[in-house]
Amino acid sequence: MLSQLLWLFGFFALVLVAVFWINRAVQLFDRLIGDGQTALVFLEFSALGLPRLITTVLPIATFAAAVYVTNRMNNESELTVMQSTGSSPWRLARPVAVFGLISALMMSVLSHVLVPAASEQLSEREIEISRNVTSRLLTEGAFLSPTAGVTFYTRAISEDGVLKDVFLADRRAPNERVIYTAAEAYLIRNGEGTSLIMVDGLAQRLATSDNRLSTAKFQDFSFDISTLMSTDEQIAPSLRFLRTDLMMTGWDSLADSLGTTPGSIAEEVHNRFARAAFCFVTAMIGFATLLVGGYSRFGVWREIVIAFLLLIALDGMRSTLSGPVLADARMWPILYTPSAIGLVLIMGLLWFTAGGGARLRRKRGRAA
Repeated sequence: MLSQLLWLFGFFALVLVAVFWINRAVQLFDRLIGDGQTALVFLEFSALGLPRLITTVLPIATFAAAVYVTNRMNNESELTVMQSTGSSPWRLARPVAVFGLISALMMSVLSHVLVPAASEQLSEREIEISRNVTSRLLTEGAFLSPTAGVTFYTRAISEDGVLKDVFLADRRAPNERVIYTAAEAYLIRNGEGTSLIMVDGLAQRLATSDNRLSTAKFQDFSFDISTLMSTDEQIAPSLRFLRTDLMMTGWDSLADSLGTTPGSIAEEVHNRFARAAFCFVTAMIGFATLLVGGYSRFGVWREIVIAFLLLIALDGMRSTLSGPVLADARMWPILYTPSAIGLVLIMGLLWFTAGGGARLRRKRGRAA
């Protein structure tokens, strides 16, 4: 049973990751390729975003695998045969519990190690891309806006890197508008900066205060494009980039150094543990709810719907518990409330399936 759960878990995880990845990849592809980046950069960004994406689909894949395997074993009467030979629901739940622990371990590795490392690397690459002015300008036949108030266009780029028929509009100054046009232009590195050398062109300056237009022809003109974007942009320290072991103690001093609150640190740390615990609960909820329904020729679709609704209710509860913890770090235990409620429901369902409900009815009958 454990092998079936793992195989189905891998299948559902792969399908869900593919679906979510395609949805995000379309937007990412348009943004990166539109900025002049290569397909390798797109693949790198996609790979760095996968760990966080997997944390989203992991509980769903765990629940789907548990429900599918339990439903199939129930339809083939395997669970009925095992129970008739003396296997209690508690014993049948062991492989599902092991499967849930494996899923929780995967979530722990992702939440505590891979997601922080990938998020930091992704932020570094985004800053590098934003600083790469050249890549934003080397796109033929398209009007580009590398920064607010600046528009750039080049008709063609020759094999030796010469930009043909260049248009550059600068609207950053509040009292003037400047348009540069040139037959050719070159991008030249000058130390830490980059300059656009325009040849055989025209500069038009419009003063918005009195609507006066002045023009000037030039043989060559240098425009510093390194000022189009901020070059002093640094990666700000963030909780998302820190491993869990670095945030276990000293919340007050850490909050001061990061410019945040102890509640934010507590919410981030314990949310990582709570996500792993919730993966275990999703597996057991799917199994225990379907086990209550028993064998039926009409299937256990009602139990599947009930299990799905329980999962949605518990997951919806998780999203409402962050507020109190952000306000007061001492409230962090409430983040485990959905998992605790889920465990109580699981214990109750297994107890009921094991005959607890029948014994309770017999006691009530004798009392009556």
